[in-house]
Amino acid sequence: MSFIAFLICFPFIVAALLFLTKNDTIRRVIVILSAIAITAVALIFSISGIVNNACLEYLEDTHTIDQIMIIGELAILLLIIITSLKYKKYFVILLAITQTSLIIWFEEFGYKSHEKIVHIFSDRFTNIMCLVIAVVGCMICVYALGYMKDYHKHHKEYVDRRPMFFTLLFVFLGAMFGLVFSNNLIWMYFFWEITSVCSYLLIGYTKTNIAINNSFKALWMNLLGGLGFAIAIVYLGFNHDIVSLQQLVASHGTLIAVSLLAFAGLTKSAQMPFSGWLLGAMVAPTPTSALLHSATMVNAGVYLLLRLSPLMEGNLAGIMVSLIGGFTFFATSMIAISQSDAKKVLAYSTISNLGLITACAGGGNAETTWAGILLLIFHAVSKSLLFQSVGAVENETGSRDIEDMHGLIVRYPHLAYIMLIGICGMFLAPFGMLISKWAALKAFIDTGNMILVLLIAFGSATTMFYWTKWLAKLISVSHRSKIHPDRTESTEWFSLISHAVLVVVLCLVFPFVSMGLVEPLVTEMFELDIPVIISKGNMIIMIIMLCMIIILPVAVRILTSKTRYKKEISYMGGINTGDDRGFVDSFGDHKDMYLSNWYMNDYFGEHKIFNISLWLSSGIIIILMVLTIGGAF
Repeated sequence: MSFIAFLICFPFIVAALLFLTKNDTIRRVIVILSAIAITAVALIFSISGIVNNACLEYLEDTHTIDQIMIIGELAILLLIIITSLKYKKYFVILLAITQTSLIIWFEEFGYKSHEKIVHIFSDRFTNIMCLVIAVVGCMICVYALGYMKDYHKHHKEYVDRRPMFFTLLFVFLGAMFGLVFSNNLIWMYFFWEITSVCSYLLIGYTKTNIAINNSFKALWMNLLGGLGFAIAIVYLGFNHDIVSLQQLVASHGTLIAVSLLAFAGLTKSAQMPFSGWLLGAMVAPTPTSALLHSATMVNAGVYLLLRLSPLMEGNLAGIMVSLIGGFTFFATSMIAISQSDAKKVLAYSTISNLGLITACAGGGNAETTWAGILLLIFHAVSKSLLFQSVGAVENETGSRDIEDMHGLIVRYPHLAYIMLIGICGMFLAPFGMLISKWAALKAFIDTGNMILVLLIAFGSATTMFYWTKWLAKLISVSHRSKIHPDRTESTEWFSLISHAVLVVVLCLVFPFVSMGLVEPLVTEMFELDIPVIISKGNMIIMIIMLCMIIILPVAVRILTSKTRYKKEISYMGGINTGDDRGFVDSFGDHKDMYLSNWYMNDYFGEHKIFNISLWLSSGIIIILMVLTIGGAF
């Protein structure tokens, strides 16, 4: 329990210190030492937890903690009311007052539990989440030290509010630890709302009009999910005397409550029609995007959905979640094809992959849940790496457009190699993302859900398309391209290299993570022995793939080490000018040569797909929620 208390409380203490720290050197020391401490404690706790299995904490007297949380909820409400009045966002005020009033009334006057509540719960899943939050989250905080320094060098027009920025990063970490360790649904709700407010404040960091509007979009969408969460708590308490997540799962749930909690999970994980808030988050500095997309905000949503997975097999809640997840995966994968802004590609990719995890959770069986948990792990590391590498490239080149990354392998080779590892981790074999997608597809084939099979199959094909375009752009080389000086900060390099190593290591240890951690977890969640998911034949194929990745480049290098290369200039339909970047046409005029990707905007553009996808997904949720609630009554 002391480890859990440290992981929840220590980031909040660090946040308070950082809020008061104006000096860059002192801030740097605090962030680095705190990141080391949090990561070390998380590693010790998680490793010991995996060995000792589940841990329950009843906490006899929690009156003081409960009162602190109520004060915190009122403080959050006050903050939302003040800022919403300033910008005339009255709908946000209505949502905030409704759900906060409902929860405080329920806690203080409406409900008294007749059973002993397990307030803190830890199992293999919390250990996995703990590692993701600590390792990935802390490395993002370290990365932010160098990035934000360069960011304000390049953006003099924005007020430097780094004390507030780093404060929110660590509040985010503390809230996420609190959320995953909380078994008491009221406690989970409290931390859930802190993450919503942190994302709102981080997205609005620059205080531009677009940043303010996007931050409020994130706030009202997540408050809408929070309202669903609050109603579910009240319903469970009064009708079933349940106020903890484990009670809910053990009782095999009630369809109304599961649907309301699933709705909250869909909003937090930015599933359609709530994808807009995560896309709008791209206006924030890159560490915000990396944190939201990998270690904190969106993972809170899929964490809750995966926890509820045993309650969703074959019912309306599961149909809603799996349909929305599968549809989101397919639709946003298609839209990503039409994007050239690297952060937008990553944003749509994040929403897409979260959709696949969501579909796995809604599948409600052991095999899909296994795939969903592994997707969560691999996606967190790879996507964090990609966001950070895009941020570093943007600070060096002044652009995050994929077209401007042409030949990055020559101009900024080290950053290009890092980015290549991240991209490979997202869609190539034998990296975990592709294998987990294959397992999800196989699971839905086994269940006979052909709609999900088609959505996942075609969504995976479009995923490969946009990653391949980006990958090819990085390694396209023009003659006379020159290496540029790389001014990336040391703290950024530490996080980038650490993430790249993690991606490769996870690829190497994938079978052991599955057999030693995820399969036993899924067995506990579903209370049955699950079949072997990775067969020996597949294991052999993966080992061969790994060997080929290492052996082939080495063999090619050895075999060609003494070969003399003759540089050949590409023929361009005119007189070459000595490189691959220009030629003289038949009129004697110089023409610049430039190859560009085709983004198929007329077919897959946002204006073609996004709005209709919002309407379709809204219809699915409304119809299935009405059927669920109406059928229950």
